[in-house]
Amino acid sequence: MKQLITLTFFLLTFTAFAQKPCEYSANVNDSIGTYKVTNEYLMSEKYFGGSFSYVFFTLAQTDGLPTLNFQLIQKSKDFIKANCFDPNSKVYLQLENGKIVTLKHINQESCGTLIHDEKGFDNRVNTGIFMFLKDNYEDLKKSPVSIMRIKYLTNTEDYILKADLVSEMNTKTYHPNTYFMDNIRCVE
Repeated sequence: MKQLITLTFFLLTFTAFAQKPCEYSANVNDSIGTYKVTNEYLMSEKYFGGSFSYVFFTLAQTDGLPTLNFQLIQKSKDFIKANCFDPNSKVYLQLENGKIVTLKHINQESCGTLIHDEKGFDNRVNTGIFMFLKDNYEDLKKSPVSIMRIKYLTNTEDYILKADLVSEMNTKTYHPNTYFMDNIRCVE
């Protein structure tokens, strides 16, 4: 009986700490090379005065090089200022252990696309691709992220990454602060 209880405890502990499998929106391996991208993940959601803002992350690997795909979606009936990415743009991630991880934008300028919808809203979609630096890549696997700072061409924005984010858009629960701990292994 004692062995059965021990075995049951071991199996429950093992399944509780098992990593969930990686889910990809694209996973291509052909004669040109390899490319895989994780599913979009909501990192931040803001509603203020009829304006909406969403930040989504995906992790990608192109021929062994991991990158972070950043997408900012803004929606408002008022004017939406363009937040442009340029070669000097960066993503700073302050970890809970006090370290700061920096990701550099690729050399491609982008100010996003402005789209008008039938309900009178302006929608701006801006995407950027950021590269990990070797010296602090490992830190993302070990510690949750507390603050994210995005340096655009003309301004800087800070985001507090929550342990639990219940989206008003789709009522799903996200865990932005442990996003890298849970998903970076999918692009290694």
